[in-house]
Amino acid sequence: MPTDELRATVPTDEPTRHQSRERALGLLYEAELKREAPAAVVGALAVPPDRFTADLVAAVQRHRVRADALVAAASIGWPLERMAVVDRLVLRMAVAELLDPEGPPTAVVLDEAVELAKTYSTEESGAFVNGILRTVAAQVR
Repeated sequence: MPTDELRATVPTDEPTRHQSRERALGLLYEAELKREAPAAVVGALAVPPDRFTADLVAAVQRHRVRADALVAAASIGWPLERMAVVDRLVLRMAVAELLDPEGPPTAVVLDEAVELAKTYSTEESGAFVNGILRTVAAQVR
């Protein structure tokens, strides 16, 4: 069996970026419910998350004020506290990635955020998240 084929069949312990974003969303949700800093939730884990997850959670915490301001400005007539918790967290994660000059391409960030919103929030969440992020992305990228 050629080496490339062998590598393709050997499972890896490293999660995909999508799985890491799902894990980050779960950790941010836990922090929100416990009213704790995301870093405290990550620090309390028996097994630390993969590096991408940890970096994303840290970026959300670091950029929270700016992300919330950008989202609030883009969601005219829809205050942050009125948004579904998962939608708000997905938006914070995506904005944190958009604010990173070396982050993924805008299309990837938007696609991932919409997918997370559709999977873990309401039926309308995908379109809601997409609309806000398109506005924010046009301002920061």
